[in-house]
Amino acid sequence: MTVLSGDVGLRVGDAVRTRRHALGLTLVEVASRARLSHPFLSQLERGLARPSMRSLTAIASALGTSAQALMAESEAPVEPVSLVRHDTDAVDSPGGTVRSLVRGERAMLPSEYTGAPARFHDYFCHPGEEFVYVVAGVIEVDVDGELHVVGEGESIYYAGGLRHRWRRAGAIEARLVVVQQNA
Repeated sequence: MTVLSGDVGLRVGDAVRTRRHALGLTLVEVASRARLSHPFLSQLERGLARPSMRSLTAIASALGTSAQALMAESEAPVEPVSLVRHDTDAVDSPGGTVRSLVRGERAMLPSEYTGAPARFHDYFCHPGEEFVYVVAGVIEVDVDGELHVVGEGESIYYAGGLRHRWRRAGAIEARLVVVQQNA
């Protein structure tokens, strides 16, 4: 279940549509690149469907950006100060949820991941650099085929353009703070 309120869902859809139009792409082209159905993408753009983090990541990749950047673009105009309360909307992510920790489009896109998948899923790849801090639990991070074990209180940083993915290592639910460069 995606935990995204109607207003936020509509704003994410608007951000996707705006970016698609700016790139001169059709719904069918983006849906094909993202390996999603064009009716789903149409419903998403109209605020009638809610994306999972996996589908939002696929759409973002098809649009040459990141899911975090699309989430940030969907927020209100940038103010000099961004305060995010603990009860903000989250999006489904493999093994849990993710929520943006900043409002508006920024140079850095911090997110909080609660939960991590028990097994590796497809790789993520985006242009911006990424920093991951493990608040709780232990994760295994695969960066371009090299495996790193990252425990509570530890962090990992990797350059943009590298394929990466992570999974939970152990029984404790992972909680992560991920900061992505908005490239």
